[in-house]
Amino acid sequence: MSEDQKPDTPPTRLSVNPRSEHFDAEALQRGVGIRFKDRVRTDIEEYSIEEGWVRVQAGKTVDRKGQPLTIKLTGPVEAWFEDLGDEPPVARKS
Repeated sequence: MSEDQKPDTPPTRLSVNPRSEHFDAEALQRGVGIRFKDRVRTDIEEYSIEEGWVRVQAGKTVDRKGQPLTIKLTGPVEAWFEDLGDEPPVARKS
């Protein structure tokens, strides 16, 4: 965790794929809410707040290893832990 990041905000980059280096089971267990382009999304596979993108699954298509194919969408990303109530601290690009 970086020094400027508060423990009550999610990581600036997170993936739901256990094979990814950005996978964090503890953070995912707490529940991470994502707002992308002013809309709350529940279908995010991976996100990066600093780089301003999210990856979402491209339909039901899978690659030859059985992993879902994803597409990268760019725009403003905000993340928060859902277990902190109605007004949680939000991680967003500075």
